[in-house]
Amino acid sequence: MTRPAPITSLQNSHVKRLVRLRTRREREQEGVILIEGAREITRAAASGVPLSTLFTCPELFSPEAAQVAPTLSALPELELSRAAFEKVSGRENPDGLLALAPTPRAALPEPGPSAVTVVLHGLEKPGNVGAILRTADAAGADAVIVLGRGADPFGPNVIRASQGSVFTLPVAVMDEQDAQDWLAAHAFTTVACTPDAPRTYWDAPLTGRVALLLGTEHEGLPAHWRATDHSVSIPMNAARGADSLNVATAAALVLFECARQRRAAVSA
Repeated sequence: MTRPAPITSLQNSHVKRLVRLRTRREREQEGVILIEGAREITRAAASGVPLSTLFTCPELFSPEAAQVAPTLSALPELELSRAAFEKVSGRENPDGLLALAPTPRAALPEPGPSAVTVVLHGLEKPGNVGAILRTADAAGADAVIVLGRGADPFGPNVIRASQGSVFTLPVAVMDEQDAQDWLAAHAFTTVACTPDAPRTYWDAPLTGRVALLLGTEHEGLPAHWRATDHSVSIPMNAARGADSLNVATAAALVLFECARQRRAAVSA
């Protein structure tokens, strides 16, 4: 069977569609997501995401992409020229693999007695959201709730920043009332991470069912999310003028403190 010639025209309908799908509105209208990169595609496939179409550019393959591509041979594949692939890619140095999939509709799992859920309120920077997802996965969190219309958790930049972790743990987009109702129904202890809290994060009880609440760096959490069981802060070296941390860094510190306390409770 003759392999179809690569798509070379930048005006090709597939190329133009992929360019359009880089915008959130177009992805939501079609109900699809773009997954770019060998690692991210591998993690999506391993997590059961039903990939629908694979776009390749062998000329751009990294060593990892060259290994991954043959494992995806069952997918419908369209080969793009280098110029066409670079046109649709969102990366400076693409590795020649891009896939389409239906937008995941993750359901929150029934939480166990020591479940950790991360709640993100209003975060707009894809890099921060992706980094938090990656850290939550590494620290053993059970789910992430994204509130409202912040960064699209399944946007290409978030997927990239998460290194595919967005596919390996449940990520649910919810409105605020539904999220509050779900946390209350499952008796979560809510912990607001905010710079002005008098209690440091390592002094707060972070065992049992815990929901860590994180807001934007410039506005923080709104008042109705700060009325929680506990508020915690991260001490700063104020003598040198430090008064805040990147939200992804703050999330990492508190998530791994959760993990430490849980390990200590099991060992006790």
